[in-house]
Amino acid sequence: MGIGEIFIILIPIFFVIILGYMAGNFNVFDKESSKGINTLVTKFALPAHLFVGVTTTPRDVLLAQWPFMIALILGIFVFYFVVFLVTKFGFKFNLSNAAMFSLNSAQPTFAFMGIPVLGSLFGAEAVAVPIAVTGIVVNALLDPTATIMGTIAQREKAENENMVRVVAKTFAHGLREPLALVPLIAVILTLLGFHAPGLLADSFNEIGDVTSGVALFAVGVTVGIRKVSFNIPAFSIAFLKTIVQPALMFLIAWAMGSPLKTQQC
Repeated sequence: MGIGEIFIILIPIFFVIILGYMAGNFNVFDKESSKGINTLVTKFALPAHLFVGVTTTPRDVLLAQWPFMIALILGIFVFYFVVFLVTKFGFKFNLSNAAMFSLNSAQPTFAFMGIPVLGSLFGAEAVAVPIAVTGIVVNALLDPTATIMGTIAQREKAENENMVRVVAKTFAHGLREPLALVPLIAVILTLLGFHAPGLLADSFNEIGDVTSGVALFAVGVTVGIRKVSFNIPAFSIAFLKTIVQPALMFLIAWAMGSPLKTQQC
């Protein structure tokens, strides 16, 4: 796939984002209505889309992706803790700021950009499993870890509340999120040999098929209703998220023996 082909594929994506930006910038949507769009994507449309994508994937195909899945988990978690340690001890951030900066740097924007961008480039079916695994890792592991770091940073709360209970409640809450729970159920069912029948898949797709367009529109609206500012932390997070983390994940995937197909790109 050449650069020109990729550019043509991405034009409709940027069109929808710009459309959403104009809607937010001209106050067609406000913060509350924007939250509604985001909720539609993260709690209904994308979980339904991922459920169908995973449960229509053959069990042997899912098992064959284990090196990539491990690389994905390590690429998110290892990167988070490396950034956390560097910002905490190298740049002397306090615990709360280090946890937040690391989360923003390591958390992939899979919910809003994964299906639209990667699905357009490689096909929605091909990226359903990686995005589902990402949803489990982010919502059930990464976000709770960052939340616990922030809780520890609040000294009074940490002293007055049992930390074991805090940890258990935080991870349980993350696991209940649709972007973690639904893909996890789908993966377990697929490993047990379940394959979604046509009627079930069609039913989920009624809401799941709106994921791509609504997610892109939501990105535009979110940017449009907020005042965008450029500063060193913002550029640092963008650099880490778009350059350093993908390079790290590529190296981990290569080391794990994951097939890296580049001949068609």
